[in-house]
Amino acid sequence: MKRRQFLSYLSGAAAISALPFNAMAEEPAHTMHMNAVPAKEVGPLAPVSALPTGKQLIPVHPLKNESTIAGVFKGTLTAAPIDVSLIDAGKTTFWSYNGQVPGPLIEVMAGDTVEILFKNHLTQATTVHWHGLPVPPDQDGNPDDLVLPGENRLYKFTLPKDSAGTYWYHPHPHGTTPEQVYRGLAGVFIVKDPTDPIRSIPERHLVVSDLKLLADGKIAPNDANDEMNGREGQFVLINGLHQPLIQMQAKTERWRIWNATSARYLNLSWGNASVTQVGTDGGLLEHPIVGLTGLLVSPAERVELLVSAENNVELAAEIYQRGKMGTVAPEKRLTLAQIEGVAEGAAVIIPQKLRSIPVPAPVKAKKKVVFSELMSMENGQHSMQFLINGKQFDMNNIDLISRLGEVEEWEIVNQADMDHPFHLHGVQFIVMSKTYKGQTQASPFVARRDIVNLRSGESAVIRVVQAFRGRRMFHCHILEHENLGMMGTLLVV
Repeated sequence: MKRRQFLSYLSGAAAISALPFNAMAEEPAHTMHMNAVPAKEVGPLAPVSALPTGKQLIPVHPLKNESTIAGVFKGTLTAAPIDVSLIDAGKTTFWSYNGQVPGPLIEVMAGDTVEILFKNHLTQATTVHWHGLPVPPDQDGNPDDLVLPGENRLYKFTLPKDSAGTYWYHPHPHGTTPEQVYRGLAGVFIVKDPTDPIRSIPERHLVVSDLKLLADGKIAPNDANDEMNGREGQFVLINGLHQPLIQMQAKTERWRIWNATSARYLNLSWGNASVTQVGTDGGLLEHPIVGLTGLLVSPAERVELLVSAENNVELAAEIYQRGKMGTVAPEKRLTLAQIEGVAEGAAVIIPQKLRSIPVPAPVKAKKKVVFSELMSMENGQHSMQFLINGKQFDMNNIDLISRLGEVEEWEIVNQADMDHPFHLHGVQFIVMSKTYKGQTQASPFVARRDIVNLRSGESAVIRVVQAFRGRRMFHCHILEHENLGMMGTLLVV
């Protein structure tokens, strides 16, 4: 049934990181059958006024490098529950990496070898997926490579010399990925390049996440609208804080922004601040995009911006209609943060060319991926299916086959009724063009990306080259849609 037929941190990450681990979460793990839509009512939510606003933004705490060898980063990540007192009604149990929400920042140089010892102190099996990073499939935390409760796993990989970019990490166990992420499991990963032409500009990191909190302080389970449309909370946080104050320390700062939400689209605005886009998921653009007045950042996408504000302005998420299904509340403009600008200081000279990004050619193979959805009624309950090429995800299937090193052109088509962000594991691709309402337009800039958003009825052509043999996942990065079947497996031979 189509939509037309159906319609009738918190108080501070520094405080969180100091809290001890608990042996178990307060509440049992919430699980659901792949196709089932849970009851809509989950209990009253806490009012938006329940969390304070205006606290000074704090940085994401870095993961300690335990290595003494140049070019080698070694660290330990532990996934475990923590209890945090956010509101007077009761404690909130998060699932965290190293007691931090968001998880620690891992920062390395291109070409480094990375070794992360992961310890699972959760009551669920999990994985660590290195989102966007060019790592071998057996190190990428695929759904069939689970770390069971109480077990450890060493992830080890060496990054290519051209891999500088803004990445992140999160769980990827099929069936429980949405829950593990909305309970707090997500962290950020930056790969730097010593030849970066704007490396001297001071950086600021903004990790945007959602929090859906019940009136008793517990994290709410997904309701029917969450499963259909993707989860959105009543609180949008930056580095774990609700509507923080960003006090700029220089006239121009380099901002890396992560959309680490399950499904929220960030249609960013920043008043009269001067903003230039310099990067996407996979690092710097070829040429900067000057004079931006706004920017849409889809779920799991990352951007790099040069921001100058001479006065005080508001960072906000403007209304964006992404085609939600069912009976949902009207979209609202959301304040994300207040920015306290700096009027004095030297102007930054931005190079006209940031780097070269060759477009891979010639094309040796072509593929097509079609997003669609299906809704039906079973035993008086709605059953929702999100499909790729007419099928739901089956971990035992190989949906597509690619050859190592071949240039491929993929056509991604959205035949569903809402926006879907396409993600391909373990590789960056270049968006060549998009087609919407019969009009095809070449991409206005050259960039390496691992997320491309598609509106209903829109298609995109991307070019990609696989560098590792093995199994890769591709899927919609609205986590509930991925969980309900909008995912496939690519085998690289």
